[in-house]
Amino acid sequence: MRKLTLVALLYGFFLVGASAYAQEFDAAVGFGTLTASSGAVALANGETVTERGGLYPAFSADFIIKHRLGVSGNVAWRASRNLYAGVIPYRPIFYDFNALYAPKLGSRATAEMMAGIGAESLRFYTPQFQCSAFSCTNYVSSNHFMGHVGGGLRLYVWGHMFVRPEAHLYLVHNNQEFPSSQAARFGLSIGYTFAPGF
Repeated sequence: MRKLTLVALLYGFFLVGASAYAQEFDAAVGFGTLTASSGAVALANGETVTERGGLYPAFSADFIIKHRLGVSGNVAWRASRNLYAGVIPYRPIFYDFNALYAPKLGSRATAEMMAGIGAESLRFYTPQFQCSAFSCTNYVSSNHFMGHVGGGLRLYVWGHMFVRPEAHLYLVHNNQEFPSSQAARFGLSIGYTFAPGF
């Protein structure tokens, strides 16, 4: 969780700095699930493994800077641990930073289309804690670079508040722990738009 906290702090610093130039700022919290292929891999001794399923809470924020173009960031993680090959508890975390295009579709709806890069962090939990000078953890991380493509539809239901059905495709490089380099997250977020003259 310390790495996730660090990512959130860096992301917050980035967002505060960019807000001086933004015409619009949106923040949202949501929930969804992940779909991915299942199959046997050598790292699991031929056992069938998958990243599929589970509840994925998510946080996202974006800045629309000019001409409905902007930047966005997302972080999503599996709420509960899953068992890798039926034995080792693990939890995937996905985070990404994107270029964003968000055209208005009338006065009460905005489309979102994004593409960018990020990482998948797989945390494999162990029964022992490993301590350094700064912290103690009970997991080992396996991190992978990834590409990200996503989209959603912001539907304004009350003032600046919106609900957003969304879909995200993760293209994970060297995802040797699982049979596929692709995973898709589908979800629904609730958010708020901060914009002058909205």
